[in-house]
Amino acid sequence: MKTKKVTAVLGTALALALTASACGGSDDGDGDGKNNNGKKAVADAALEAVVNQSSARGGTVTFEHSDVPDSLDPGNTYYGWVQNFSRLYGRSLTSFKPAAGAEGLEIVPDLATSLGKPSADAKTWTYQLRKGVKYDDGTEVTSKDVKYAIERSNFAPEALSNGPTYFKAYLEGGDKYKGPYKDKSPEGIASIETPDDHTIVFKLSKPFADFDYLATFSQTMPVPQAKDKGAEYVKNIVSSGPYKFESYNEGRNAVLVRNPHWDKKTDPVRPALADRIEVKFKVNPTTVDQHLLNDQITVDAAGTGLQTKTQPKVLTKSAEKAKTDNPYAGALTYLAMSTKVAPFDNVECRKAVQYAVDKASVQQALGGDTKGDVASTMLPPTVNGYVKADMYPTEGNKGDEAKAKEHLGKCGKPGGFTTNLSARADRPDEISMATAVKASLERVGIKAEIKTFPSGKYFANFAGNPSYVHEHKLGLMMMAWGADWPTGFGFLDQIVNGSAIKPSGGNNLMELDDPKVNAALGEGIGMTDADERTKKWGEVDKLVMETASAVPLIYRKNLLYRPDSATNVTVTQAYLGMYDYLLIGTDKK
Repeated sequence: MKTKKVTAVLGTALALALTASACGGSDDGDGDGKNNNGKKAVADAALEAVVNQSSARGGTVTFEHSDVPDSLDPGNTYYGWVQNFSRLYGRSLTSFKPAAGAEGLEIVPDLATSLGKPSADAKTWTYQLRKGVKYDDGTEVTSKDVKYAIERSNFAPEALSNGPTYFKAYLEGGDKYKGPYKDKSPEGIASIETPDDHTIVFKLSKPFADFDYLATFSQTMPVPQAKDKGAEYVKNIVSSGPYKFESYNEGRNAVLVRNPHWDKKTDPVRPALADRIEVKFKVNPTTVDQHLLNDQITVDAAGTGLQTKTQPKVLTKSAEKAKTDNPYAGALTYLAMSTKVAPFDNVECRKAVQYAVDKASVQQALGGDTKGDVASTMLPPTVNGYVKADMYPTEGNKGDEAKAKEHLGKCGKPGGFTTNLSARADRPDEISMATAVKASLERVGIKAEIKTFPSGKYFANFAGNPSYVHEHKLGLMMMAWGADWPTGFGFLDQIVNGSAIKPSGGNNLMELDDPKVNAALGEGIGMTDADERTKKWGEVDKLVMETASAVPLIYRKNLLYRPDSATNVTVTQAYLGMYDYLLIGTDKK
C-alpha cells in the first residue's frame, strides 16, 4: 500500500513534467520523420509510451560514453547510468518496473519473490529469493551471496570507495563491523541473517520505511565470496542476469553476450532482446551525439542528453526533433560549497554566494530552458516532498550584488576573496555553467579559478575526497545529483547527511554535518505513514537551504535522441530521466 501511495504522488508530478516538457523546444512542427515501424516519429513520445515496440530478438545494442564509469562493479558504483546498465548483468532484490511513464516508478520483485515483508516498526525486513537463478558458471545464487555483496559494497571503503552508505548507517552494528576483507569470521555482519539459501533478513538499528527502494540498488546484486577479488573484481564480474562479460578493457570498452544459464522463467523483469551489447568509453561527447544522429550507435550511455552544440541540429528540423524526448531528469545541478574550506566555513560568506550567482546566465550557458528550469530548492519538482520556495530570491534570477556585498561584509570579506571551483573535464556543458558562475561571482569581488577533473574519478579522487578538497582549497564544486530513488529521502540523504561523509567517493561535497538536518532525515525515514513522510522531506529541504551550503542552479532536463534502429525505447524516471536500458533493442541484425 505504501508503494502505491508513493507512486501516485510521483505519477502526478511526472504528469506535470510531461506536460511542461511537451511545450519545450524551438520548432512546433509535427515532424515528418519515420520510425522503424513506418509510423510517424513524435517528439516526447517515449515519455508516456514504449516507442518502436518489437519483440524481435537478436542484433547488437551499442553504447558510447564520454568518459569512463566510476566502476562497472555493481558494488562500487554511484552513477545513475551504471545503476541502469548493471541490471543487464546483475539482479537486485527488487527493481523498478521496466515500463513507460508513471508505471516505471513502481517497484517490483526481481531476485526476490515479492517485495519485502517488514515488521510493524519497519526495523526488520525479510525477503525470499527465487529458486533456480544461476550465475554464468551454472552455480545457483544464494542468500549468502546477497549478504556478502552488501558487506563488500558498504564496509570495505579501502577497496570499494564508491556507492551509498545506507546499509552501513542503518544495519545493527553497522558502525562497528569492519567488512569482509578485515573480518575473516565466516559469519559476517550479524544483522543480516540467512537462515537458509533462499531467505535473507535485515535487522536495522532504526526504522527505514523506504527499504524496498534501497533493495533496488545494485549493491544487492549477488557476489559469490569465492569469486571476489576486491577492487579487481570489476575485471571478472560474475553475472546473475541475462548477459555476461565477454571482455572488459578498463578505460576503453566492454562487451556483453548472453549468459547461457539465465532462465527467463526466473526473471519476470528482463526481456533480454539483443544478442550482444557493446559499450565504448572515452568518446568525445559531441562525437557521441553525431554517432546517434547518424544511427551509428543505439544509446548515449551517460543518459544526460545531447550537448548544447548539438541541439540546433535537431530542434530546428522537424524530422529530427520528432526523434527527441525532453524529460525532467528528477535531478538538480547545484553549486556545492565546502563548509570545511575557508571562508565557506562562515555561513555569511556562503550567503554572499547565494545572492551573487546569476542563475539566469547559468541556464543560458547550459542551453536555455530546453535543458532545464532555474532552481531554488534542493528537491526537484518531480521528487515527492518538493515544496515551492526561494530563500534567496533575486530579480529575474540574475543575482543581487547589493545583498551579496552585504553578506561579504558580515563575513569579514568586504572586498571579496579567491577560491577554486571544480567541474568535470569531459562535460562541456558543466564547464560552461561553471564559467557563468565564475563571471557572476567576479562582479562582487569573489575570484574563482576553475579546475577540471575527469568524471570517472571526480568523486573518488577529487571533489568527493575531503583530503584533496581541503589541501587544494576546492571551496566551490559543480555537482549534479539525481534521486537514489524518487522520494525526498532517496534524493537528499547521501548529499546532506553527516553520516554520508566519506574519506573517498563521497557525495556530500559540502561536508554538511548539521544536527538539525541529520535528525530530521532520521525522523522522516522512520515514519510509516506515507503522507507524513512526504511532508517531512519539504521540511528537510528548508533546513538545508538555511545552511546556505549549496546553491540550487537548474532542475535538469535531458534532451534525448532516438536513433532510427532503436526499438522498445522509453524514458525511465527511476533512473534520472534516461532511456530504460533493460528494454532497448535494435532492428540491426
